[in-house]
Amino acid sequence: MKQLLNIKKENDDLGKRVNNLVNILPITTYLKYCLAIILFISCYHIEAQELKGKYTIGGISVAGNTSFSEQTIITYSGLSKGKEVSIPGEEISTAIKKLWNSKLFNDIEVYVTKVEDKVAFLEIRLSDLPQINEVKVNGVKKSEQEKVIKENTLTRGVKVTENLLTNTKNFIEKKYKKKGFVNTKVYINAIDVQDSLETARVNLLVNIDQGKKVKIKDITFNGNDVLSDDKLRKSMKSTKKIMRLRVWKRSKFIDSAYQADLGHVIDTYKENGYRDARIISDSIIRNNDKTISLQINVNEGELYKFGNINFIGNTVYSNEYLSRILRINKGDTYNGILLQKRIADASKPDAFDITNQYQNNGYLFSSVNSVEVNADNNIIDIEIRISEGKPAYFNNVSVIGNEKTNDHVIYRELRTRPGQLYSKANVVRTVRELGQLGFFEAQEITPNFINPNPNEGTIDMEYSVKETGSSQIELQGGYGGGGFIGTLGLSFNNFSIKDIFKKDAYKPIPMGDGQKLALRLQASRFYQTYSFSFSEPWLGGKRPVQFSSSLSHTRQFLYNPVTRDADKSRSFNITGITFGLAKRLTVPDDFFTLSQAISYQRYDLNNYNTGLFTFGDGYSNNLSYTIGISRNNTSVDPIYPVAGSSFSASLKFSPPWSLLDGVDYTALKNEREENQAIQRDVNSTPKEVAEATTRISEIDQERYRWLEFYKIKFKGEWYTQITKNLVLRPLVEFGFLGAYNNDRGVIPFERFFVGGDGLGNYSLDGREAIQLRGYPNQSLSSVDGGTIYNKFSLELRYPITLKSSAKIYGLGFLEAGSSFGEFKDYNPFDLNRSAGVGLRIFMPAFGLLGIDFGYGFDPLPGLVTPNGWETHFIIGQQF
Repeated sequence: MKQLLNIKKENDDLGKRVNNLVNILPITTYLKYCLAIILFISCYHIEAQELKGKYTIGGISVAGNTSFSEQTIITYSGLSKGKEVSIPGEEISTAIKKLWNSKLFNDIEVYVTKVEDKVAFLEIRLSDLPQINEVKVNGVKKSEQEKVIKENTLTRGVKVTENLLTNTKNFIEKKYKKKGFVNTKVYINAIDVQDSLETARVNLLVNIDQGKKVKIKDITFNGNDVLSDDKLRKSMKSTKKIMRLRVWKRSKFIDSAYQADLGHVIDTYKENGYRDARIISDSIIRNNDKTISLQINVNEGELYKFGNINFIGNTVYSNEYLSRILRINKGDTYNGILLQKRIADASKPDAFDITNQYQNNGYLFSSVNSVEVNADNNIIDIEIRISEGKPAYFNNVSVIGNEKTNDHVIYRELRTRPGQLYSKANVVRTVRELGQLGFFEAQEITPNFINPNPNEGTIDMEYSVKETGSSQIELQGGYGGGGFIGTLGLSFNNFSIKDIFKKDAYKPIPMGDGQKLALRLQASRFYQTYSFSFSEPWLGGKRPVQFSSSLSHTRQFLYNPVTRDADKSRSFNITGITFGLAKRLTVPDDFFTLSQAISYQRYDLNNYNTGLFTFGDGYSNNLSYTIGISRNNTSVDPIYPVAGSSFSASLKFSPPWSLLDGVDYTALKNEREENQAIQRDVNSTPKEVAEATTRISEIDQERYRWLEFYKIKFKGEWYTQITKNLVLRPLVEFGFLGAYNNDRGVIPFERFFVGGDGLGNYSLDGREAIQLRGYPNQSLSSVDGGTIYNKFSLELRYPITLKSSAKIYGLGFLEAGSSFGEFKDYNPFDLNRSAGVGLRIFMPAFGLLGIDFGYGFDPLPGLVTPNGWETHFIIGQQF
């Protein structure tokens, strides 16, 4: 912008006079040009001096390329006819600033066109800022081009200012430098658009030259005698030198991360007692192979140790008790980082530290600080100064954000109640319990402290929640078991059965009471299955006692190898009903749950002869009782836990029928073995073989009329957050099916079948499918199934997005497991191994979906070559 206070016409005459004077001088053209400039400025200065003083504005005109009216521009400037101004002076400068700050104009100039008896006539010359017509981005992928335009708001109609161009250039360069493209250069050209419109428009051409990612060839330290280069390099979390075998932290140079890592180097020294360590200097060396090397010069300082540690201001807890929490003794190597963590560990909300000890017992307004009071002879004496304050009590506790879920469903899960002593641990636990319900977006549950009053010792607590879809529909088709499988499933996870007869409650279904209702129908040429289940998590509404019930019926038809179709005249039906109760315990802690269930299944065989059953007509009854204990303290989000563990152990058993029915099973066993010998004897006549077969079938019908067994299962999994997002999940499983009476034998039902995705869609004979990726479904067990199995799994998970609309994470896994027909054959180290990668997608409306690619390193039973690659589709379950 310019302020030209001269008489325009005389300016032109001045230029002519200077030009005539210079041209008559005998000097070179270049010197004439320079001299002309000097003379013009000097003459201009002399003539401009004549305009100094106060003038009344006689009129204002507007010139230049603008779409705004003359009156609008004059009004913007704040100048007006008849106003007295100083020339030169503040009023003219202010007018130019106002026009400039409107961000509508550029090239703003103010001229004095005429002066008559202290009356000055002004001309405002300016032009409109051009608007963006279109933007083209070069040098990056199409998806990145759209991000650049969106992130910098380079949309049609936006005014093009110097600030816009500068900020855009800086933003793009900074963005790509953060990704390791240190040499990124951005060039922005504005090209005028010639059109019939009065509005000035430009096309922006954004050229991005990323260059190549700069990798770090080496990181060396000078001046370090106590700590090795390797140890210091390991302390740098993001700045790593080139190492081909490293997968998760690739070598790239990002200046901001590098500066943070220099701080981590100093922290490592402080953790080892060298509190005065510092970085003297660091340098970046550019190598010929386009890599860089980092040289870091350090001064280690001297080793310090802890001296006396005294607590000041504590009345609630004794010095001895606080010392046990601090766990630092006189003479220990000085570690300022550890000291701070033992006082208040910011990385763990539930850490065992002094601050949490106070805050978990009501002292919300307490503060704990450490002060170094003496450092003679490298011995540091510490005072831990404590201001306890008043105990705080909850005044009001509320929840906002729930529109579908009824208040009582939420409030019964709260661990913070009005009138209760404040506890940080209870606040953290409440957030976890609300997240585990599955009705709210776990990442967005926020505890808000309202109206803290240190004088009265009160505080209001408000939990902010965001509801997510809790009902799911399963509608799918697929191929399995020799034919097409169709599935229709509905799962309502926040159901309200009391409103089932209320017309107004159907939006689209009655919801809000936290109950679960599920319906599932599945059919193919070979089987049909129908199931219904319902659960109430707080039976009676006063205690966390979950009641559950389920009813199912399946019908499976025998495969006809001649027609390759289902033989509808030969079927195997299972009808079952289960009732269960699960109670949350308080001992050893309230993460434990004791569950009990009683179930009954009836197996009906109608001319259904297979290798697993020796009787093709008849029935079996399975009346069993299951008792289990589990502990689950996984972190807030049940879909993507990042911490905690989950353990479960169960025992399922039937009554000891062999002690009650008076049957001599030893005699039956002997008779069965005799008839088997007749079957195997080559001298037996066909009639004798047929009679023996019939008798074996009758004996087995007698043995399995009421199933007698016990079944032990264990499963444990842990979640550990390796980095901010990377989670490691080890898992171990074990199962054993046994018999009370060896003469009666192990039942042919309830057996374990290992291998594949574990869905077991068309295996309806009471078997239990165990997942082991990298092998076909149920391929690692014999035809009759296993009575004992074990499985080990190690999984690394990394989230792609954890938004409420869809949670997506990738994973890599190592697995091993196997099953055995008898306990005497059991070998926990005889395993089928696999490895692979997978993807999980959780959408509230459809549940969990996924795909895994697993490679089996071992051959299938009876083969000699590794199984190789298998693809598994995961529906509605997690590994």
